[in-house]
Amino acid sequence: MTKKRVLTGYRPTGRLTLGHWFGNLMNMRELQEQFEAYYFVADWHALTSDWQDTHAIRQYTEEMVLDWVAAGIDPAKSTIYRQSDVPEVAELTMYLSMVTPMPWLERVPSYKEQREQISEKDLGNVGFFLYPLLQAADITIVRGDVVPVGEDQLPHLELTREIVRRFNNQYGELLPEPASLIAREGARVPGTDGRKMSKSYGNAIYLSESEDETAAKVMGMVTDPARKLKTDPGNPDICPLQQIHKLIGDGSETAEWDRCCRVAECGCVAHKRKLVEDLNAYLRDFRARRAELAGEPGYAWEVLADGAAKVRPAVEELMADVRRAMHVDAEG
Repeated sequence: MTKKRVLTGYRPTGRLTLGHWFGNLMNMRELQEQFEAYYFVADWHALTSDWQDTHAIRQYTEEMVLDWVAAGIDPAKSTIYRQSDVPEVAELTMYLSMVTPMPWLERVPSYKEQREQISEKDLGNVGFFLYPLLQAADITIVRGDVVPVGEDQLPHLELTREIVRRFNNQYGELLPEPASLIAREGARVPGTDGRKMSKSYGNAIYLSESEDETAAKVMGMVTDPARKLKTDPGNPDICPLQQIHKLIGDGSETAEWDRCCRVAECGCVAHKRKLVEDLNAYLRDFRARRAELAGEPGYAWEVLADGAAKVRPAVEELMADVRRAMHVDAEG
């Protein structure tokens, strides 16, 4: 049987973190075994919010591809491509804009939220307003069957489905109506300061950083704020140190760290040293593989070029149908 096609994309906004590893990358590795996987670097989506400073997007694109492949996203199993290498995405976005009422875009939950919460960037541009249409074009242009989403992203996918229905009602059954695939919930990874790990918070542990950099960050991590002295009992349930260790460490060993913390038989410094050892060991194979890939000049761009070539037949077939139905094909 032909596998269903899954599609997901991520904006190139910097090096990937331990939070991405447990939140996204492990899911992507599993999905490529179950589906015909299409994974794209959403560089145009990055432009919608970062249009005032675009100098790093190309570098971040390369780094993201290296991180993906080193983490086990296999270019032989998955089609990995860059959004801007498929210019028809912009063309389809324009066609979709013709059938989409403006109020549909205005009601997107994240649009108002980000306009209100992100004050350091100018998000008053049309590109940011239209990003749900760009998202709909990303999905439909490769005839994506399913899109992995979290519960909070379901309204975005439902908007795509509404746009597709309206387009098809006008021009015929051309675009697929994608189904949601509720992604296995990734583990919540705390940052070094106890908040959710985020590059914007400056509390991230990067997958590709050196072992010394990881050690310095772990040794500076906050722990249970109520535990002032080694002789004070601690609460591992609120300690980011223990939360990360449970994700990567041996279960019986982390259980012992949990017990000894609660009865003040072990100190935070000793626990940090053990986490440094275990975390660096956990990431060692990934880092070695990434260094190997980075040592091959142009490797990431070869992966993207191959992916663009693989995706092109599906794109050309769909766009030919769309242009014909809308009477904008070359033959008139």
